[in-house]
Formats: sequence, structure tokens, C-alpha cells
Amino acid sequence: MKRQLYCRTLTIAGSDSGGGAGIQADLKTFAALGCYGMSVITAITAQNTVGVSGIHPVPVEMIVRQMEAVFTDLGTDAVKIGMLHSAEVIRAVAACLAQHQVRNVVLDPVMVAKSGDALLREDALQALRQYLLPQVDLITPNLPETQVLVGRPVTTVAQMEAAGEELLERGCQAVLVKGGHLSGDQVVDLLWMKGQPEPLRLESARIPTNNSHGTGCTLSSAIAACLAQGQSLEKAVQGAREYLIGALSSGKDYTLGQGHGPVHHFYAWWS
Repeated sequence: MKRQLYCRTLTIAGSDSGGGAGIQADLKTFAALGCYGMSVITAITAQNTVGVSGIHPVPVEMIVRQMEAVFTDLGTDAVKIGMLHSAEVIRAVAACLAQHQVRNVVLDPVMVAKSGDALLREDALQALRQYLLPQVDLITPNLPETQVLVGRPVTTVAQMEAAGEELLERGCQAVLVKGGHLSGDQVVDLLWMKGQPEPLRLESARIPTNNSHGTGCTLSSAIAACLAQGQSLEKAVQGAREYLIGALSSGKDYTLGQGHGPVHHFYAWWS
């Protein structure tokens, strides 16, 4: 029997022309963590460190064809889902995942860019709740995204706890509520998992940096890569956080672009 050379990881997301987020950040993360990365492009964005100046959606039929091309030949060990811009796309992606019984699915519910630009259309929110949340293994919303999902303000750790518990009740298998938007010297993330009486509290020192573009994409992709390698969800989240902390710390002193620069995905390989 031939040995499988790589852990196979697929990203289903939008393309970032600036290279700091989206498909580009996902593939860099997969490679940095020793996985074979594949991609399904859902949208093309004209984007840089300053903001998003244009979004061109990929037709649903082409998105499904890309997924079928991967699933029927290469297969996957884990999938990261990012930007899905419409209800029609969300329904199609969910149906294809179910058809192929895809496992280790991490959903980063991309709704707002670092610059504040909207990346998810209004009609897609209900479809996201109905079709994808019950199907994925982990959802990784930041605080603005968590507020949209639960429909109320989430501005404290206590409110993060309540929101994570509510998302579990809505059908999620696990929820990582990211607290990076809170103020303070420490960053607190909460990991809720089915059957767990309390969330796992993950805390680390805040890294002062302007180069934080693509942190959500990078973290969710790193979790998928760790899951593809056979780690438990708890270990995968912890390992992915450690990787992101290294990428933020190693990239905090360089200047790339005039806005929010990218993290240093390959800090372990070159400086």
C-alpha cells in the first residue's frame, strides 16, 4: 500500500489580491504547517492592506464544479470554509459537503473585512444559520460576527460565554468565540464543545502590531491543518493559536502596504 505523502486540506473561500487573507492566507498556512493545500474560489476581491474596492462572485455552478473536482479525485482530510457571499452559494456548498460526507470542517463566518467592508450579503445570514452551522465541526466567529449570529451585543467575556452556549444550542458541534476585539493586555478566546459543561478558556498576551490582516483566516486554516493531522479539536485549537501568535509576533515589525499588513505565515522557515 502506498503511503499518503500529505495531509489533504481544502479551503473554500474568496481570493485576496493583496495576499494577506482569504485563499492566499489559507494556502500559506497549510503549507507552513506541512499540509497539501487545495482551493475552491468563491469570489475574487480587489483588496489590499487598506480595504476592499471590489468583489466579483464566482458562479455557483463553478464553485460546485471545483468542489467536485477535489472530492472525486484527491479527497480531503479537513476543510476550511471562509467567504460565502450569498444564500445560494451557502446552500450549494452545504449540499456538496453532505453528499461527500466531508469531515473536519471548520467554518470562519467571514462577514466583515478588517477595514470594516461588508463581505457577506444580508440574504446569506439565515442560510448560514440553517444549512451550515449544524453541519460543520467548528465555527470560529470574532466578536462582530458573533453579534450578528446571535443578534445582540457581545462586548464582555460573560456575553461571549452566553453567545457560545446559544450557538451550540442552535446546532453547532463546537464554537470558538474569539475575543480579540475586546480591550486589554490579554486576549481571551472561549472554546465551547458539545457535551462540555463549561467553555475552555484560552488566554494569551496581546501582541501590539499593525500587521493583523488575515488573522481569522490564518487561525481557522491552522485549526483545519491540525485536524487533518489527526489532532483532537482541543489540541488543534491550542496548536493553531500558538502558530498564529508566532506569526503575529514575528511579523509585527515589518511594513507592507499602507494599512493593516499581513501576519508572517512562514516565520518558522524564513525571517
